[in-house]
Amino acid sequence: MPSSRQGSIRLFRFSGIDVFLHWSWFLVAVYEINARAGLYSSVAWNVLEYLALFVIVLLHEFGHALACRQVGGVANRIMLWPLGGVAYVDPPPRPGATLWSIAAGPLVNVALLPVLWVLVMSARSSGWAGTMPDAYALLRQVWRIDLWLLVFNILPVYPLDGGQILRSLLWFVLGRARSLMAAAIIGLLGVGGFVLLAIRMRDTWLGVISLYMLMSCWGGFRQAQALLRVAKLPRRDGFACPSCRTAPPVGDFWKCGQCGQGFDTFATQAVCPYCSTRFDVTKCLDCGAAHSMSEWAVSAVAPRSL
Repeated sequence: MPSSRQGSIRLFRFSGIDVFLHWSWFLVAVYEINARAGLYSSVAWNVLEYLALFVIVLLHEFGHALACRQVGGVANRIMLWPLGGVAYVDPPPRPGATLWSIAAGPLVNVALLPVLWVLVMSARSSGWAGTMPDAYALLRQVWRIDLWLLVFNILPVYPLDGGQILRSLLWFVLGRARSLMAAAIIGLLGVGGFVLLAIRMRDTWLGVISLYMLMSCWGGFRQAQALLRVAKLPRRDGFACPSCRTAPPVGDFWKCGQCGQGFDTFATQAVCPYCSTRFDVTKCLDCGAAHSMSEWAVSAVAPRSL
């Protein structure tokens, strides 16, 4: 996944969300537009089709970002790159919040389908197929693009939206770590199918997408392993993360940024016992959120949830 800043161009800012375009988008755009030459009477229509693809992708990513912010999460950047778009979302570590943040993207495609279909039917009844064949063909193709993006994204293969939706649903039953592990394993099996399909079809882009999915699945698998190891640690009474309501583990798992020594911040009230550095916030090893020690103590009455 590309960096949200390096090698990118900031296009605009909407509703507090910055939209970036990665430089490699231009190279792939030239290749794809030339590869589809001949479908219209002018290459300008190919350019419009490619731009329409990324308008749909952008709306899809805004669906993720706005839904994440609706449930109290952080979402302030979107990156457009050759493989589509990435909304940098950080929803609260709860299954319901994560589910809505992910599902909102495909729901945008669902909402676009009838709108685009009405436009296609209106153009057809107006005789565009004969009088403006390029415009009519473009409308039909944009409808197909939206449908294809919807079907592809809801496949239950991690890290596609469908795989993350599956993970969020499993989270209600299995917990945070085991749901991610299950989604990653299912995703690895799905990626294997994509790889075989790419080889059989000799489709370079499908192979690139498969490689990206493989890397993401493996990253999810390793993250799930780390979460499971943390979940098995003994927990300290009297404290709980305000974000995920999980009690912190007992042990020297926090590293001092000043002297580099590991220590148990909850045993020393957020003060390094080696160099006496005091820390204003303490990071949760389960969800990654950072809160003051007083907030950890206040949240101790909340139920624990892994």
